[in-house]
Amino acid sequence: MSYQKIVPHLWFDTEAMEAAEFYTSLFPDSRMINSNIFEQTPSGDAEQVDFEVMDYRFMGISAGPYVTKNPSISFMVIFSKDEQDEFQNIWEALTEGGKVLMPFQKYDFSELYGWAEDKYGVSWQLYRTEAPAEEIDSRIIPAMMFINDNLGKAEDAMNFYMDIFNDSKTDGVYYYPGNMEPNMTDHIMHGQFELENQCFALMDSAEKHEFNFSEGVSLLVKCEDQKEIDYYWDKLSHVPESEQCGWLKDKYGVSWQIVPKVMDEMVEAGTPEQLKRVTASFLKMKKFDIAKLEAAYHQS
Repeated sequence: MSYQKIVPHLWFDTEAMEAAEFYTSLFPDSRMINSNIFEQTPSGDAEQVDFEVMDYRFMGISAGPYVTKNPSISFMVIFSKDEQDEFQNIWEALTEGGKVLMPFQKYDFSELYGWAEDKYGVSWQLYRTEAPAEEIDSRIIPAMMFINDNLGKAEDAMNFYMDIFNDSKTDGVYYYPGNMEPNMTDHIMHGQFELENQCFALMDSAEKHEFNFSEGVSLLVKCEDQKEIDYYWDKLSHVPESEQCGWLKDKYGVSWQIVPKVMDEMVEAGTPEQLKRVTASFLKMKKFDIAKLEAAYHQS
């Protein structure tokens, strides 16, 4: 895909590199990009890895056993009829050591669909479409589930995010029919929308769940300058006590990271000593200050 402004970020205990290698060897059109160590963080030395799954960018970090991933944010993987055998094998690999949430089978909405949590705690929804592979615009779609205290807020959240981000639009909203209690007819069964020309999905679920949105899966926004950082921080941050090192939580509990794009260049090109200085600088911050980060990076 073209430049990806919003990047899903996966928190692992120690397995970020192992998981990234597993995903990039399992899915087609996938690759490792780079990895780096941030030294002396509150989690010790934290390993960050950038990788692509089906040309879609992810970031992972090994930062200790402090948060847990769960299905409140999962990843829909869209595949074609011609790829069915390949994705049958992918399903079997994802479920080995993991957990099946919905079996891989035919449903009213798809000839073949399954929802699983893999051995690393990442949730995947495999969905077969009737379109040929070359006509599938979005192969990976982050999907949010609005549950518990968030029940009924999916549509409000979709509008909230589309008001904040550029190049946004709704691609289709479908409500529950009247025979699927405890879900109500004004609850979204499936909604699809775009932010920054990237596809996202969401749903309400009235079933009881023992989890909520967590830092285990966050959404990282790459910002061009300090003005953009200030803008997204002001629009999204709703829980002051959660503000730390570029992280914030919005009013639904979704975790975001508001990060300057120049950090990519620092991480990829910086010496260990430069990265150590940048890390020491951002650990003191809540909202990132680009000028201070650059001063730490270029310090002689």
